[in-house]
Amino acid sequence: MDYVNLGRTGLKVSRLCLGMMSYGSKQWREWILSEEEGRPFIQYALEAGLNFFDTADMYSRGVSEEILGRAIKEMARRDEVVIATKVFFPMGDKPNQSGLSRKHILQAIDASLQRLQMDYVDLYQIHRFDPETPIEETLEALHDVVKAGKARYLGASSMFAWQFAQMLHVADRHGWARFSAMQNHYNLIYREEEREMIPLCRAEGVGLIPWSPLARGFLAGNRARSGGGDTVRAKTDGFATEMYYQEADFAVADRVAEVARQRGVSPAQIALAWLLHQPGVTAPILGATKLMQLKESVAAVEIRLTEDDLKLLEQPYVPHPVLGHS
Repeated sequence: MDYVNLGRTGLKVSRLCLGMMSYGSKQWREWILSEEEGRPFIQYALEAGLNFFDTADMYSRGVSEEILGRAIKEMARRDEVVIATKVFFPMGDKPNQSGLSRKHILQAIDASLQRLQMDYVDLYQIHRFDPETPIEETLEALHDVVKAGKARYLGASSMFAWQFAQMLHVADRHGWARFSAMQNHYNLIYREEEREMIPLCRAEGVGLIPWSPLARGFLAGNRARSGGGDTVRAKTDGFATEMYYQEADFAVADRVAEVARQRGVSPAQIALAWLLHQPGVTAPILGATKLMQLKESVAAVEIRLTEDDLKLLEQPYVPHPVLGHS
């Protein structure tokens, strides 16, 4: 496994990050794996050299954090792993149980640490932009979380580039801790981030850790034009149906399958290899629900694509409306 710096920080992370949304409670999402089912994925990730794990308080309403915390406590040394979690989405139905207010951020970090059974997280991320809270309030609260030793670095997730630029500027103006990572929606089917967000992050030294690198399984080649697919997630993930399934999306998936056949590897490996070739990308976040998927992803780090491969994969792309900011 290769390791790279996260943005301009000195933090070393593996080229792949294991996303923990897939492990938690089936009551939250039908396709989620239970703790017993998910533990082998964490164990294999550690054995394969992954040191980067991403979760969020809202995944299975906190159960994902609990599972990760117990696993790391038993399987690894805390100083050898990089743990990331997120705040923003509702953790209850009361007015102050969501968003990026000072009240919610300070409460949420303590609750996450309790579930993780940890004294700190390495990367604390805002899961979305909060238009209802002043930027200054959010950034000062995050700065205080860092200064209190509860987080080592800060990150953000999907938003418009102008919003992220504004947040970086305000943090710099006040001398507050700034964002070191952007967890954005980016894959061969959705490349709108190449217009503004990715150039901004590269200019500002912010590492990219894209979510949905396989377009929620679409680029693995198991989606049908008629809708759905063979897996439980393909049949029940309405969010994916809303985001993908344009005819051009299937054209891209067909190209991925073509290159995969030429290379003798899986379509998922080609889609992931393409992302690893993109400038500024630090570590795509994997959402594996089958152990073979994780093993293939690890092997994809070694795949080297040619310029002709890249052109073939990218040629069918058509612009998309903004997806994933909410």
